[in-house]
Amino acid sequence: MFNLILFGPPGSGKGTQSENIIAAYGLQHLSTGNLLRTEITNQTTLGLEAKRLMDQGQLVPDQVVIGMVGNFIDAHPEAKGFLFDGFPRTTAQCVALDALLKEKASEINIVLALEVSEEELVKRLLGRGATSGRSDDINEDIIRARIKEYHDKTTAVATYYAQFNKVVHVKGEGTIESIYADLKKEIDERI
Repeated sequence: MFNLILFGPPGSGKGTQSENIIAAYGLQHLSTGNLLRTEITNQTTLGLEAKRLMDQGQLVPDQVVIGMVGNFIDAHPEAKGFLFDGFPRTTAQCVALDALLKEKASEINIVLALEVSEEELVKRLLGRGATSGRSDDINEDIIRARIKEYHDKTTAVATYYAQFNKVVHVKGEGTIESIYADLKKEIDERI
């Protein structure tokens, strides 16, 4: 099983590149946001617990999220691997994910971090906001705050996986095809 984490600030092209990687390598896309919504919609035990906490304005605890990730992995025994999107976000989540994958005789193989300048991100997001109607993409101050939040949160994750030599920084500026080629090269060296 081949598992990768794809990081990138808002506007880095992570969504586009995730689709390319999933299509090329047959990986399952594991987005914790989507997973949470599905568990709540299906009214699973974990989903009901998450909804109860969210309705009280509380964050969903790591053990609940890890439980959902474990359920998703178990529900896809035929998977060639998983592309983790938006998870893990903290060192504690990294440790918990690694423990879960170890139980399944697997591990994170690579952490790909898309690197894009802040000015390019702002330009891309303002452009997206002009066509998508997304309210969080039309205000430059909000965009810059989201980028700062991303860097503040993901530094710990990159530091954690760097100790195992699993983090690879990939330039996220250029054509979609050239960025994908760089990502593919890194994956192919490890698969």
